[in-house]
Amino acid sequence: MTEAVKGPASYFPSIEQKYGRPIAEWQSLIRESPLTKHMELVSWLKSEHGLGHGHANALVAHTIAQDKGR
Repeated sequence: MTEAVKGPASYFPSIEQKYGRPIAEWQSLIRESPLTKHMELVSWLKSEHGLGHGHANALVAHTIAQDKGR
């Protein structure tokens, strides 16, 4: 049996479908941004790339958590 994806990653299929870019591309944009604070990055994704708040928040949260684990 496959476990359901939980947390921010649960948004990834709908993000890719709605915005037409793979998650890796969104994460690259976040990592290359000069912004570093969570809400700054969320606001930037919303204003510059047209993402909804939940999708932007999920991408930023997951990317930051991933980077802290490196």
